[in-house]
Amino acid sequence: MRKRLLPSLGAALLLPFLFLQISALADDEHEGHHHSGGEDLGNVNFPVSCSAAAQATFTRGVALLHSFWYEEAEKAFNSVAQQDKHCAMAHWGVAMSLWHPLWEHPSSDSLKQGWDALKKATSMGAKTDRERDYISALREFYQDSGKLDHATRAGNYANAMEKVYQRNPEDHEAAIFYALALLGAEPEHHVSLEPRKKAAAVLEKVFAEEPNHPGVAHYLIHSYDTPQLAAQGLPAARRYAQIAPAAPHALHMPSHIFSRLGLWQDDINSNLASVAATRKSAAMHMGGAGHQFHAMDFLVYAFLQSGSTGNAKRVIEEMKRTTSEMGQWNDTAAVSQASYALETRDWKAAASLPVYDSTGPLAKAFIYRVRAMGAARKGDRSATLKDVKQIEGLGKSLAGKHKKDSSEDVDFNRREAAAWLAFAEGKPEDAVQQMRAIAEDEEKTGPEANQMPAREMLADMLLETNRRQQALAEYEAALKLTPNRFNGIYGAARAAEQTGNSQLAATYYSQLVKVSDPHSERPELEHARKLLAKN
Repeated sequence: MRKRLLPSLGAALLLPFLFLQISALADDEHEGHHHSGGEDLGNVNFPVSCSAAAQATFTRGVALLHSFWYEEAEKAFNSVAQQDKHCAMAHWGVAMSLWHPLWEHPSSDSLKQGWDALKKATSMGAKTDRERDYISALREFYQDSGKLDHATRAGNYANAMEKVYQRNPEDHEAAIFYALALLGAEPEHHVSLEPRKKAAAVLEKVFAEEPNHPGVAHYLIHSYDTPQLAAQGLPAARRYAQIAPAAPHALHMPSHIFSRLGLWQDDINSNLASVAATRKSAAMHMGGAGHQFHAMDFLVYAFLQSGSTGNAKRVIEEMKRTTSEMGQWNDTAAVSQASYALETRDWKAAASLPVYDSTGPLAKAFIYRVRAMGAARKGDRSATLKDVKQIEGLGKSLAGKHKKDSSEDVDFNRREAAAWLAFAEGKPEDAVQQMRAIAEDEEKTGPEANQMPAREMLADMLLETNRRQQALAEYEAALKLTPNRFNGIYGAARAAEQTGNSQLAATYYSQLVKVSDPHSERPELEHARKLLAKN
């Protein structure tokens, strides 16, 4: 086992400046599987018909790919091309580095660069059928990008990688990249879990034989990153950070499962380590400094769910400071600031959240939705309506640009804001009906990680209108998919208490105290402790 890198939550609270400790944490020794240059990137075996010197660099590049360290992977494959002028697979590696299947769609410039790299790889002529298979499969994604949409090309690549996998049954890399292709081809807002289950079935077989492979553990986490499957991802989550502790994303990624399961201390430790590793690599002039903000977003959420609002606020302030130093405002910082107001139920702060011109449309939609909720909870109908209109404007703008997936995400925020508008207008039945429909739609795929689920909002509406027994049922339903959420547990406890079920209320209050930071001063915990003391 790799030694624990981070202090306990209680110890972390004693640190006056949380992030002054990050550099020191990054210097801790790791036990792991070493790669070239002493890096802990995991065990990868991807033989190619290039020179021996180029092979070592190529293998490192593939290990970097498997931990989504794309900036460094591209550098590695360009180095391979310099080391061996005849290595066609070096250019395959460059093209693989330019496409991030589970992140954003590649830009037009990236598509052109990737296609140019693959044309070069094809013209050079790979020396083996296996290598030609890999190159040919990736061409399916890059070619005809001006004619075929992203989803079609991603599906074509997945189909091609299935054939590579079938033709090379002993090649674990073919299996692993095929599984990643399946995940990358999954449509947005896809209801069926079959693509994830299919990818997981491929990966689990390899995991049994290669427990130290970074890609296997990583892609298993992605496969299981949904409320319905999250528990199955815990072994991979526990393993991945041990396999590749030099990769910041490998340290963060387990927190996707920890967050789904409400394991807040594990979530916090994972992301503190990731931020530390990112800053250490940035100090060495390695790429990917911006990756820390995703980990910090998870940190904010985990601290909030454990009642540690002080640490959550410090992380947000650190995000603001860091983005200022980098000369750019970051959407993640804006969203985290909105989440803080929402989760602490500070409706005045929520209603007055700033919205910056530089913030992207999806982040703006989220912020306007939180503003609408804050205004609605304050009874300010006109302000709620104004924020709903802002979201509608964003949706129309995106629809005009044919950004279907983004437009759907914006519309989801609009629907939630509109439900709260009905609530502010004194139409609780309409509000409940709308929010129930949203919750049912959300649960077809599972609530987003690190966001308040619609089912919990529905319970809040019911409790606010004195339908306590119904509220209790909805809180309990929400907690099944999003366990250990601070407000969800507290809401269930309050609903039980108000229905006269003191035993159930005590059970939930005990759970709240158990999952929360013992140093938290949230008033909800004070109420819980007083009630438990009476019992």
